[in-house]
Amino acid sequence: MTGISALAKPRAGRPGRGSARRWRHRWAALALAVITVVFLVPFFWVLSQSLEPTAEFSKNVSTLWPAHPTLGNYYTVLIKDSFSRSILSSFIVAAITTVITLVLGALAGYALSRLPIRGRGLVLGFVILAGFFPLTAMMGPLFEVMSHVGLLNTYLGLSIADLIYTVPLTTWLLASLFGQIPMEIEEAALVDGASRLGAVWRIIVPLAAPALVTAAIFSFLLVWNDFAFSLAFLQTANRFTAPLSIVMLSQTKYQVFYNLTDAGVLLTALPIFVLVLFAQRRIVSGLTTGALR
Repeated sequence: MTGISALAKPRAGRPGRGSARRWRHRWAALALAVITVVFLVPFFWVLSQSLEPTAEFSKNVSTLWPAHPTLGNYYTVLIKDSFSRSILSSFIVAAITTVITLVLGALAGYALSRLPIRGRGLVLGFVILAGFFPLTAMMGPLFEVMSHVGLLNTYLGLSIADLIYTVPLTTWLLASLFGQIPMEIEEAALVDGASRLGAVWRIIVPLAAPALVTAAIFSFLLVWNDFAFSLAFLQTANRFTAPLSIVMLSQTKYQVFYNLTDAGVLLTALPIFVLVLFAQRRIVSGLTTGALR
């Protein structure tokens, strides 16, 4: 009996460990709730002001929620201020940049992961470094180039400039994934008579589809939120993208109507919110593809 009791004593500590685990879960849940509130407060404030009538906003009285909320600000921004045209411009620029980014990033990533290139790590490091180079240092040379080739104030010119954001990230992401795809699959296609590009298109691209979708989503998000290059290379209001038009919304000589500006902010964020909401699983799967191989 004594021996059995001695063996049973260590088990008495298990409730303590279970209690500690529950407390850790509670603290983690509390920390998550605090972080969520911190991130939601600015969104709530923007939403509140976007629903505030202009007459109420002009009184300069801060309230947690407008006394007479209205959707009229959204109508004013979309119809009277032609903000819908700016959203369309953002979509066009983001779509063009994303397509070019996927082509260049896939080819560069494949070359860095498959071809016998000397100093491959150094090249990849330089590509990543280029993505962190100060944008203000590049605006002057890019402006001169765009003006000489006639691409100023064009969607294509802005898309080419935005490649500085997107190509380094896409190249790094795809080079990492392509390097984890077994060479034997591609070699079998080459033996069967496929060309190098044919093997890439028929074998590598389908296997890398999750990462390609993830790279496309990240590229789209980066370009959609671009302000610096839009300000530098777009010159007429009918070509302004959404982030640039937000700055120009409803400004008068004496006052800026932030209720209308906040309505434009939420209209700009809505497509991105929907995209991330429906593609979040694809983003995670693209980032983790090949991680367990």
